[in-house]
Amino acid sequence: MLTHNQVIHGDCTQVLRTLPDEFVDLVVTDPPYFVRYKDRLGRTIANDGDPGSVLGAFTDVYRVLKPNSFCISFYGWNSVAAFSNAWTAAGFRAVGHLVWHKSYASSRRFVSAHHEQAYLLAKGRPARPECPIADVQAWEYTGNRAHPTEKAVSILAPLVRAFSRPGDLVLDPFAGSGSSLVAAALSGRRYLGVELEAKYVEHAQRRLAGVARSRSARVA
Repeated sequence: MLTHNQVIHGDCTQVLRTLPDEFVDLVVTDPPYFVRYKDRLGRTIANDGDPGSVLGAFTDVYRVLKPNSFCISFYGWNSVAAFSNAWTAAGFRAVGHLVWHKSYASSRRFVSAHHEQAYLLAKGRPARPECPIADVQAWEYTGNRAHPTEKAVSILAPLVRAFSRPGDLVLDPFAGSGSSLVAAALSGRRYLGVELEAKYVEHAQRRLAGVARSRSARVA
């Protein structure tokens, strides 16, 4: 099986088991938050109501990561205990927390929600970056045109650059529309994505093909 520069259509809890040990340099991922999310167009997220179908993946995420490396995982604040338990059981330890400030409210319930968040998780004892990025970052809204919870490449690329090196392999087991993979490709990294829904696999592949054509044109 080709293990870089592709997007695999499948359930990551199954696909990850087929991958070799300790060959990924960085994981950047945005799994379902278990909130049964539905956007204004009625779109939903696969497995968003089933933590058991998602959290078990982190055992294999840990296994495929190289020693002394990082996993960056977005998460839902209301499921933080479930995520934390899964990360700890897999072997990760939290070494940082990242917050993106939004200029708009993504929801208004008990509070007006103006941020997204992710944990920086370590396998082993990775070296500290020479110039650590700020743990509060600016948010860019994508409009969620291709995916109901689409992240902007601009917020993911700094993570890729900060916690990996050129030529490294970046994995996203919940790849969605492929923004993390595009961020990796644009940063000179190899990428590997896994996505459950075929329509998003096809969209990510088109985006990545566009990146490849653009890079080839610049070289030519």
